[in-house]
Amino acid sequence: MDYSERLSHFRNETLAFEKAIGRAVAEAGEGPLPLVPSCPGWSPSDLLGHLGGVHRFVGRILRDRLAEAPDPTDLSLFELPADPQTLAAWPLPEQAPNRGPLTPPVTAWFGQGARQLADLFHELGPDEPVWTWSADRSQRTSGFWLRMQTIELAIHRWDAEGATGTPGPVDADVAADAVPQTFEVMAPFRRAVAAAPPGAGECYRFRRTDGPGTWTVTFRGDLVRVAQGATGPAHVEAAGTASDLMLFLWRRIPADDLETAGDKELLAHWFTLVPPL
Repeated sequence: MDYSERLSHFRNETLAFEKAIGRAVAEAGEGPLPLVPSCPGWSPSDLLGHLGGVHRFVGRILRDRLAEAPDPTDLSLFELPADPQTLAAWPLPEQAPNRGPLTPPVTAWFGQGARQLADLFHELGPDEPVWTWSADRSQRTSGFWLRMQTIELAIHRWDAEGATGTPGPVDADVAADAVPQTFEVMAPFRRAVAAAPPGAGECYRFRRTDGPGTWTVTFRGDLVRVAQGATGPAHVEAAGTASDLMLFLWRRIPADDLETAGDKELLAHWFTLVPPL
């Protein structure tokens, strides 16, 4: 997927996320907001606050072309409204799940931040050097952030829809981009941050059923090796649509939702080797 296609998906997922949040608010009426089944301890309000904060954080990195991470304790990063009444109803992370009314100024803050971020992506293009959390220096670009934020927005759109029982699949192109990104970018990062145990040669194959794509992932020591299109032996194979593979890898759906062959118990071990964050 090229940069312009990712940007189009980012904009589309923004609209879909806002629609899902609006549905949850409308269905709650004057009652408490529902909980998000796939994000224990969160409501749609917490999802919106989290994702809106991430967008402002990344926006600062891009806008100022930062070579180092900004200080997340600097609240000016998040450009919160000054109105005390609005802030009093803000979905603070330490108060999750926030199930009270989600006010229009909060949803407007999210929309403004998402659209500002999309405009920055459009302005900078894919190759602007900026700080990212990747250990790979080639991944320290604006293009890294667009890919990451499109994926994160899609997964949280799915989460938000799940709050009202209507989670739709992830767009096939976005999901097919997210699957190898999980192996190549997220897995090494998560293993390092969580000090995951060394691999003992565990070999996983993930096969897409709604289009081309086969990935074989092997863990040896601290290394994660990825081979596309490999057909050699693997300890376990999991097959499904690109959306289902992505949702499994982000721990949103169980292994039972995939077609499996080989040592199915090894699929549960995946999340020991690649701990969720």
